[in-house]
Amino acid sequence: QVRLVESGGGLVQAGGSLLLSCAVSGRSVNTYTVAWFRQAAGKEREFVSAIRRFGGGTYYRDDVKGRFTIARENAENTVTLRMNSLTPEDTAVYYCAASETIILSSITGERHYAYWGQGTRVTVSS
Repeated sequence: QVRLVESGGGLVQAGGSLLLSCAVSGRSVNTYTVAWFRQAAGKEREFVSAIRRFGGGTYYRDDVKGRFTIARENAENTVTLRMNSLTPEDTAVYYCAASETIILSSITGERHYAYWGQGTRVTVSS
């Protein structure tokens, strides 16, 4: 059974940084495409970033490109999301999700991910 556990959320001032981690248990993280989604209060959940399995590429939504970096840490079986230059618009609950079978054209679609963590809250104050 795959289990995803996020950590690293918190309160930070605008312009600050946070490092989110998604710990994967059950199988090697390298066998999954792992994505980060976020959901702000009163809004739908949206895609943030993804890293494809087996050394595949990385993908970002436009408004986080150049600020966020997703990476796989195979030794720790985790996927991290480094978030720099945070703005209040980044405030949300951040979820990691994993899929063994997702194809590239579906990578931003939350319904294509079978496994989800419980979320970690990020609050950016102005």
